[in-house]
Formats: sequence, C-alpha cells, structure tokens
Amino acid sequence: MPAPFSQQEALVVTVSELNTRIKDLLESSYRFVWVKGEISNFRVPASGHCYFTLKDAQSQIRGVFFRAQHRHLRFTPEDGLQVICQGRISVYEPRGEYQLIVEIMEPQGRGALQLAFEQLKQKLQAEGLFDPTRKLPLPICPQSIAIVTSPTGAAIRDIMKIFQRSPYPLAITLLPVRVQGEEAGREIAAAIRTANALLPQFQWELMIVGRGGGSIEDLWPFNEENVARAVFASQIPIISAVGHEIDFTICDMVADLRAPTPTAAAEWVVSRLENLQRELTKHRDEMLKTTVHMIDYQKQRLHFLDKRLVDPKRRLEDLRLLVDDRLERLQLAFARGLERLRTHHSHLSKRLMLVQPTKAIQQYQGILKQLCRDLTLCYRRRLEHHRFLLQEHASKLESLSPLAVLARGYSIGYRLPERTILRKASDARPGEEVLIQLSKGFLECTVNQSVED
Repeated sequence: MPAPFSQQEALVVTVSELNTRIKDLLESSYRFVWVKGEISNFRVPASGHCYFTLKDAQSQIRGVFFRAQHRHLRFTPEDGLQVICQGRISVYEPRGEYQLIVEIMEPQGRGALQLAFEQLKQKLQAEGLFDPTRKLPLPICPQSIAIVTSPTGAAIRDIMKIFQRSPYPLAITLLPVRVQGEEAGREIAAAIRTANALLPQFQWELMIVGRGGGSIEDLWPFNEENVARAVFASQIPIISAVGHEIDFTICDMVADLRAPTPTAAAEWVVSRLENLQRELTKHRDEMLKTTVHMIDYQKQRLHFLDKRLVDPKRRLEDLRLLVDDRLERLQLAFARGLERLRTHHSHLSKRLMLVQPTKAIQQYQGILKQLCRDLTLCYRRRLEHHRFLLQEHASKLESLSPLAVLARGYSIGYRLPERTILRKASDARPGEEVLIQLSKGFLECTVNQSVED
C-alpha cells in the first residue's frame, strides 16, 4: 500500500504520477475479481484484442480481452451476451481510465461448449451445410470403406466385429487419428481431406467418421468448424458415428447419414449388403423358377408337335401324287382354253373380212378437211374483229392518259415527302419542297410564294 501523501505533495504531483499512483492502488487492491454483466460495444480490431463494455442496469466498466487469452475460447463473445469474467483492475494511464483486464470468460447460465455448439450450428445452417438436398447419395453395395477413428479405441473394434458378418468381402482402410484433445479436430479434418485426395487411387465408396461415447468435452473435436467443412466438401459419402445414441454433434448434421453409434454404422453397411444378398437370392430363385417353367412348357409343346409330325417319306409321296393330279388337270384346262381361243379368233377373222373400212375413212377425211377450212376462216374473222376493238380501246385510253396531258405542256405537283398531289396553290406553303412531274423527268423545287386566283 503506497504511503499517503500530504496536501503540499498533492499540489505538485503531475497527472502521470497521479495516474500511476491510482493504477498501483487499484492493481494492488483488485488483483483478481469475478464480475458478471452484459457485453456491449464488442469489437475486435486488427490487433486481435477484444474490446467491450461490461454493464448491468445501473453501471458499466470497460473491458479488454487480449488475444493470447481469448483465442482458447470455445464460443464467440457478442453483444447482449451475459457472461462472468475473471480478471484484474488496471488503469490506462494515457487517458486516466480504469478497465477490467479479462483472463477467463464464461457464458452465464450455460456452458461455453454448449454456447459454441449453438453458435456454430446457426452459422453452418445459415450457409446451407445441413441442407438435405446437398447430401451425397449412399452406395447400394459399399465394399471399399475408409474409417477415420482412433486405432486403439473401442469404436474400431466394434466396427470390425460387425464387418465379420458381411456376406461379401470388404476392403477396409483405417485412417488413424486422435479423437479427443486440442489437436484431434485438425487431424480428423486432415484425414477426411487426405481420403478425398487419394480417392482416384483407392476408389473408396464410403467413409465412416466417428468414435465411442464420452462427455461433451471428449466429443468436441467433432463439433469443430474445420471438421464440419471437411465433411461437407468430401466427395466420398460419409456416415457420422459419434458417441452414443443420445449424442448429437455438428459432424452428424453435416454428414450424409448419421449413425447413433459406430456399431450402428457398421450394421448399416452389413445390413445393406445382406439386403442386397437377399434380393439377389430372391431374384435368382425367381429366375430359376421361371426358367424351369419355360423348359417344362417347351417340352410339352415339343411333345405335342412330335405327335403331329408325319413320316416325311409318306408326306413326300402324298405331295408327289398331289402334284401329278394338279399337273394333269392343268394340262387339260390349258388345252380347253387354247381351243376356245382358236374358235374365237376364227370367228373374229370372218367378221373382219365382211367389213371394209376404206370408204368410211375417205368420207371422214373429206369432212375433216372441210371443218379445217371453216375453222381457219372463223379464226381470221374473230382475229380481225378483236384487232379493231383493240385499236379503238387504245385510242380511247391514249386520249385519257395523263401522260398525253403532260406531253401537251402540263405538269403535276407533289408535296414532299409523302408525295401527295397538289391541287391548289394553298396546298403548299412557302419554304416547302415540292416535286414537279413533267412529260419527261421530274423537278425538285422549293416554294417561294403561293398565289391563288
């Protein structure tokens, strides 16, 4: 405790000395203090230190949380959050302000891990990492599986014990990681990314990520953001099998399927294979039954056809007799037809001899010549008549043609640009452009003055 100073000493003390004495007094009196209140005006400048105000209904105090301490926080401080802080009182001498230097911060009323879980859950949900439509489809018959878990934990032993029941041989690859502790989250995320990088070489169809049960602190690596993003970015479908059935992690929500336990994840794979085996057996039995039925049916049909089948030699003899019969009947019918045609030809020849077409031809030739002469005369008369009418109409058309009027020295005026005919002088105003059509050619003119009689 600094010694009290006299009034005379106080009169000569400097501001810096006064602030130093106050700082020494406060820091020696309040080395560690627990303070609860509501965070407001929370900000993190480029230095990484957190500056905020801790307040209650009647008062407030400035607080600072240096980067070296707050980087280990599981949750993110924010305005409006009720917290309990442990720290020491200090004075910022350049401004003479006292403040709380925070060493430990805990959310009031709930644990830091639970708050961090809820904050990360809201953040990832807003980004769409939990969207069911963005999850990968799970393989129907997974036989090449990568497992991300501890090599010495109970989870891998339980999984391998279940896999021994598989009706198919399985290719299992263990990617060993730590599943609890500060470095566990980084190792799990790195293992997931490594599996995806090696996918072209190993062709894994499924990945199981998980561990056995434990406290929220033990399971916390599966609630870290880097693990969630690695699971979301994976090209390999992932089953999250973390903890017991009552445990839910961020990894469960992002994964393509959540299994309540590592054993349940392995049972899902084996049941998938067993179901496939049952389906294949069922289809094989159905195909066998159908094949046997078809063979029996074809045997019956073959037996029936065998009974209907006649001895080929007898059949050939019957066909030979049938051909001989048809040949005889055809020859007889051909002879009778030929005789009828011969008789008909003789009859027509006799009739033709009785008819002489020469006179009729000569008579019709004379009529044809006369009709040709009459047609030629009629055509010439019609032609002369129409030529006369054409000349008459041409003369009338020529007398009515406006070109004939133009040829006598007249002209036609048009208003531009629509080319409407000018019928009187007032139709065109001074300054307008007009087009004058003459007997040969046009004139483009500008009106200087319009005069009407």
